[in-house]
Amino acid sequence: MRSTPKPLQKDKAMNLGEKILETLRREIGEQEYRHYFKTLRYDPELSRSDRVVFHAGNIFNARWIRTNYAETLAHLFEVETGVKPKIDIQVGSVSKGDSRRTRSTEATKSTKNVHLNPSFVFESFIVGSSNQFAYTTARSVAEKPGKQYNPLFIYGGVGLGKTHLLQAIGNYRLGFGDKVIYTTLEQFMNKYISHVKSQTMDRFREHFRQCDLLLIDDIQFLSRKEQTQEEFFHTFNELHGAGKQIVMTSDRQPKKIAGLVDRLRSRFEWGLLADIQPPELETKIAIIQKKCELDGIKLDKEIVHYIATHMGDNIREIEGTLIKLNAMSTMLNQPITLEFAKNAIKDQIKEKQENVTIDDIVRIVSRELNVKPSDIKSKKRTRNVVNARRIVIYLARNLTPNSMPQIALYFGMKDHTAISHAMKKINEIVDSDENFKVLLEELSNKIGTSTKETE
Repeated sequence: MRSTPKPLQKDKAMNLGEKILETLRREIGEQEYRHYFKTLRYDPELSRSDRVVFHAGNIFNARWIRTNYAETLAHLFEVETGVKPKIDIQVGSVSKGDSRRTRSTEATKSTKNVHLNPSFVFESFIVGSSNQFAYTTARSVAEKPGKQYNPLFIYGGVGLGKTHLLQAIGNYRLGFGDKVIYTTLEQFMNKYISHVKSQTMDRFREHFRQCDLLLIDDIQFLSRKEQTQEEFFHTFNELHGAGKQIVMTSDRQPKKIAGLVDRLRSRFEWGLLADIQPPELETKIAIIQKKCELDGIKLDKEIVHYIATHMGDNIREIEGTLIKLNAMSTMLNQPITLEFAKNAIKDQIKEKQENVTIDDIVRIVSRELNVKPSDIKSKKRTRNVVNARRIVIYLARNLTPNSMPQIALYFGMKDHTAISHAMKKINEIVDSDENFKVLLEELSNKIGTSTKETE
């Protein structure tokens, strides 16, 4: 008869859990342990000889530990007890039987107090060549605040991940017990005005100047706010002089923020400026796949590529598209096919197409394929020119609202027959050549990004 696994005696179980984590700390090193395991807690009430339960501070830590260290933890328990258990990493605090207040619970409470999104952590940020520098410097600041890059000034377009990195720094430092303040510039300004009116500026200054880490989002809105700039100047000096870390985000670099006083502009440039560029296609695809994984949305590769190449570079907008697709699929009880996806987001695609011109497409294609724009629009029949012209026609038909007669008129053709022929030829190549298909997707992505930058 098979025996039922027994719970370990409580005091021994507590000691065993602590012993296992201490052994793990020695094996992987202090830095990695503090990063991933500092809020991990062993649950003696739920653990059995064949199943050991831990609680992590957030879902991303839980998934990372489960993927990378479940086998190691199981082995360490086997060494101690002779039984190799299943490792269960849950999210939340330890069960009621453990009366101690856990760090994971404290971290969750702290996160709520400073208005940080617990999902904005470094582990959930997709890194590519477009954001590698900003990610690396943000990580460095999180690990050694106030030491090297102070202030850190992260800038880039809307929806590219600036706020994610900003809050990831804050979430990371909360694990070390630091006092973190996160605020948008608008919130900072509103609080300033409120305290001025109520004559309680001492409380305002005490709040913002007695922290270990000050995170300010959308600092560009300081523009032409003279009184707020004066107050922020003194807050900046106080914190910086005390060796406290300051991190700011903006949609542009300091020298391009109009109406910013010189002494603030120079201080913003004291530390390090790190920009985030629009994501290249590969990174955008990885971001979509990661979002789908976290939200439990199943999309075929073809659908992911369609969204990546047609939805621009605003990651928040792409996230909204994924949520919309999933909601529509659930409500209509229909699977998300490519046709379903195209129909669901056609209005968004149409809006983006209206901002793309054939001239935009010619400019990007000529640059990427090293063909003169004048040659693409000419009657030349050399192989590379014909190939570039066909690609422009294909992209113009798919990325702009222009009809085939309108495209024919652009190229000085008699009618749309040649356009139809070019479309047919490109479609044949796409069906037989995966590399060519990838080229078209990359060009589509660059056209959308370039158009966004020039608006």
